[in-house]
Amino acid sequence: MNETAIFTMMARYNQRMNSQLLSVCAGLPQKQLHRDTGSLFSSILDYWNHIMFGDLVLLARMRAQNINASKLQSLDHFPTAISPQDRYYDNLEDFTIHRRKLDDTLHNWCKTLTTEDINSVLSYQSTQGDHVSQKAIDIIHHIFQHQTHHRGQLTCLLSLVGVDYGCTDLPVIVAEGSGCSF
Repeated sequence: MNETAIFTMMARYNQRMNSQLLSVCAGLPQKQLHRDTGSLFSSILDYWNHIMFGDLVLLARMRAQNINASKLQSLDHFPTAISPQDRYYDNLEDFTIHRRKLDDTLHNWCKTLTTEDINSVLSYQSTQGDHVSQKAIDIIHHIFQHQTHHRGQLTCLLSLVGVDYGCTDLPVIVAEGSGCSF
């Protein structure tokens, strides 16, 4: 299996799903974006900020340990991820601009990962203060699982307010697949 091709496919899925869901959210009134959801994160915008937190904290760990770090230089233009509750952007327009840039960064990074990169072991301190050592491949998988998990929560919230967010199926969103031979 070509993991780099799979990660690149997942990065494309991420870009397309974020774009699709952000377009849907752009049609919501500001009040709806900030309304208390009574769920894990207090608002739709807070869910978006948390998804960005996950990307920023995990990619910063990759960069700090020189995992294809040259493709992560644009992280300098983003806030430093500190807490899962971080709120980086208070309005959807600013968030969307930065989300698209981060999605481009992640996609370009994935396209140029090497086998050596993904098999590297990272050691870091978690946001809870625990010492962790993991292979990069496991962390990269988590980047995409984290995004998908929280976008699932977002689609649930959108459903509750009667919003049609469209199809979320990977084979439909990235019909070209990974380009791998099976």
